[in-house]
Amino acid sequence: MPKSKTVEKTARTAERRRQRNKSIKSATKTHVTKAETLIASNKIEAAQPAVVTAISAIDKAAKKRIIHPNTAARQKSRLMKKFNQAKLSSTNEPKTADTTQK
Repeated sequence: MPKSKTVEKTARTAERRRQRNKSIKSATKTHVTKAETLIASNKIEAAQPAVVTAISAIDKAAKKRIIHPNTAARQKSRLMKKFNQAKLSSTNEPKTADTTQK
C-alpha cells in the first residue's frame, strides 16, 4: 500500500493512463490488422481507405506518445510497403496475362 496521499494519487492517475493507452493501442492494432488483411486478400480498392485509417491511427498514437515516434514510422513504412507491393502486383497481373495470350 502507498504510504502517502501523493503516491496514492500517482497510482490512480497511472492506472487511468494505462487503461486509456491500452484502448488506443488496441484500436491502432485493429486498424492495422484490417488493412493488412485486405492487402493480403488483394482487395486493393477496399484496402486503400483502410490503410489511410491505419496510418492516421498510428500517427495519433505517436502524437500522444503512446507509441514511440520511431515505432510509428516503422509501422507506417512496413504497411505502405505491403500496400504498394500488392498494388503493383495487382496492376501487373493483367499485363502479364495479356502478353502470354498473344
